[in-house]
Amino acid sequence: MKRTLIVAAIATLATGAALAQSSVTLYGRLNVTAESLDRNGVKTKELVNNASRLGFKGTEDLGGGLKANFILEHRFNADTGTPTGAFWAGQSEVNLEGGFGMIRLGRFTSEAYFATSDYIGFHNHETGTSSDALYAYIGRDTNKIAYRLPGFVNGLTIEAGVSAGEGGGNIRTWDGAVNYTSGPLHIGLGYEKAGDANQFAASIFYDMGSFLFGGLVQRDEDGWGANLGTRTNFRGSVAYIFGVNELHLNVGKSGDYSKVSNSDALQYTVGYNHNLSKRTKVYTYYTKIDASANTPYASDFSSIAVGVRHNF
Repeated sequence: MKRTLIVAAIATLATGAALAQSSVTLYGRLNVTAESLDRNGVKTKELVNNASRLGFKGTEDLGGGLKANFILEHRFNADTGTPTGAFWAGQSEVNLEGGFGMIRLGRFTSEAYFATSDYIGFHNHETGTSSDALYAYIGRDTNKIAYRLPGFVNGLTIEAGVSAGEGGGNIRTWDGAVNYTSGPLHIGLGYEKAGDANQFAASIFYDMGSFLFGGLVQRDEDGWGANLGTRTNFRGSVAYIFGVNELHLNVGKSGDYSKVSNSDALQYTVGYNHNLSKRTKVYTYYTKIDASANTPYASDFSSIAVGVRHNF
């Protein structure tokens, strides 16, 4: 009996030491809008889910500057609880981080997108009907490995990733990103390639306190389908912050594809956010897309929305 108690005590102490060096966090977001939509003349009233999520993330200090991290993020429809795609559609990765940088394995979004389009989409975090409909996202998030260089220069991050074919005939995709932040200024570069399709984008963001400014230019080839040719896409965003209130304006314009006439599009959004706390806001916006007859990725669309977002 004494021997058993001693073993149990040692196991308890060892478990306590391990827990002291690791942590797991539960987090999430509920983001829902009530909207009046017009899809190319078809009008509906809907509750729209804006990337609601439930996630777990954790880290373990392995010593010597080495850490093991994980993240599991479930995306779901807020009103029904049903998954939006794969169960861990948001993110599911494990990574090792140290003086050598970071090695990531699993499912995760292209850093090229985060460095450019997402970075300047600060109205509703690039979710829902007001998200950027013109940006060509070419990468694939699954079966992925990426490497992030260590921060040799303050404010500079560089990452490259590849998503393999998985033996099912999928095209191998590549993506890379460069981010540089210095005080109120951020510059982002992103590149993606999937077979003959590719895209390069550059973004700039500047924080003036009450005013936020963002800009994006993207050049893609066959980004929305085969044999389209090349296209240039521009986007600008501005926000005015006063107290707990935010006014937002986003405008995007894409040109014709070189092989398809009348394939351009225009998108704009005006919005207002009222922050009830650091985690909760109510907001409203009007968004509209004007697309030409042969635009392969969009048709005429508009929405008037009122929503609530809560982070936890």
